Amino acid sequence: MNNLIIYFSRADENYKVGYVEKGNTEIVAEYLKDLVGADMFKIEPLVPYAKDYATCIKEAKDRVGNAPIKDNLNDLSIYKTIYILTPVYWGTYAPEVETAIKSLDFTGKRVRVITTHEGSGLANVISDIEKNCKGADVDKNGLAIFGHEAKDSLEKIKEWL
Repeated sequence: MNNLIIYFSRADENYKVGYVEKGNTEIVAEYLKDLVGADMFKIEPLVPYAKDYATCIKEAKDRVGNAPIKDNLNDLSIYKTIYILTPVYWGTYAPEVETAIKSLDFTGKRVRVITTHEGSGLANVISDIEKNCKGADVDKNGLAIFGHEAKDSLEKIKEWL
């Protein structure tokens, strides 16, 4: 397999969706995996977020620039295309995404971006990923999926591919 999906997703209470057992971004990541055949790396915070949305947002703001994660990726050498999937937090990716990607060598890799959101679209995610994925060819045509439409996004993902 030459494809890798790196994603962050959060279950529990989500904006506009309510409580969910599986996060919107994870749903999209699983669809993508089935379509392109890929390894998956789920970014998980070292300290889980609170289940309620309001507390989670406060915690996430406190983690910007310092969001420790449980496991790190170390080597992307076997992958040609890397998909980065994230919810949009304040106009960019979730803080844990930065932690996961900032020290990796993306030289010669193609990076494609999908966001889940409730009105932000792609926001600044693509330009922020470009800053942290040195040497990558970052596709400017990312895909933005409304979180509340994640379960029905399979056709949209197929069209984007």
